[in-house]
Amino acid sequence: MMTETALACAKVNISLDIVSKMADGYHSMKMVMQTVSLADEITISVEVGGGVTVDPGLPFLPGDNRNIAVKAALAFYKRAGIDGYKTHIKIKKNIPVCAGLGGGSADGACVLRLLDKLFQTSMGRRGLESIGYEVGADVPFCVDGGTSLAEGRGEILKNLPPLPKCHIVICKPPFSISTPKLFGLVKCEKIKARPDTDGIILALEQGELDAVAKRMYNVFEDILPKGAKEIEEIKNKMHDAGALGAVMTGSGPSVLGIFNDRHMAVDSYNRLKRSYRECYLAKTVERLGYT
Repeated sequence: MMTETALACAKVNISLDIVSKMADGYHSMKMVMQTVSLADEITISVEVGGGVTVDPGLPFLPGDNRNIAVKAALAFYKRAGIDGYKTHIKIKKNIPVCAGLGGGSADGACVLRLLDKLFQTSMGRRGLESIGYEVGADVPFCVDGGTSLAEGRGEILKNLPPLPKCHIVICKPPFSISTPKLFGLVKCEKIKARPDTDGIILALEQGELDAVAKRMYNVFEDILPKGAKEIEEIKNKMHDAGALGAVMTGSGPSVLGIFNDRHMAVDSYNRLKRSYRECYLAKTVERLGYT
């Protein structure tokens, strides 16, 4: 039996813009994305046999082919032309689900990396990203991570200079937001405020954390459904505690705050923890270095 374990790191959106609606009904995005240290733990065991099984880590998560980790394994084997192996995936969940943090995508990407290592297929970054795109929109980014500009449905990736070292507080309020429903509310021609993506990229090139943080923006925040007012309240609490900037990540509802001072970050975390169970302290994670 071959066994490997690795971390599947969450992603956050420094910015999220919706450019247009494409002919296939999906939306063209423009996002600056960042990997953070909040992570699931993935263990893969492979032996002679057949089939892919998963221990999803939480009782309400799918333990069959609906699980993105299983989808990733099956897509890998198909692309690699490998069969005759029984594969079991064990997931230790630390990333909150339905949170805008790409937990499922991170798990799927980690499965691809682990199988590539176990079978020494040397598919490289582009090969794994291509498989990942078949599995989920955020999986290609999660293959190599770091700081990237993601366009299209998330599959067009450009490496950016790393976000300067900082402390990140993540807080998920006790509700979820339906991503399909949120996209259904989008009217591209009516979006008035957009993130200054070019300004963020320039600030990254100059290594100016404060300038990046001040430009963080997510267009989804303008069309949130009723009952999601806590998102703005969390952002305000982070700013009150000294955050350089705060923004909702993905389709929410999690909010991230960027701090250049650890004591302020810890103070913000402790304050939020009094009201919200799912709060996390994290740091940035650089690219894995796949080529």
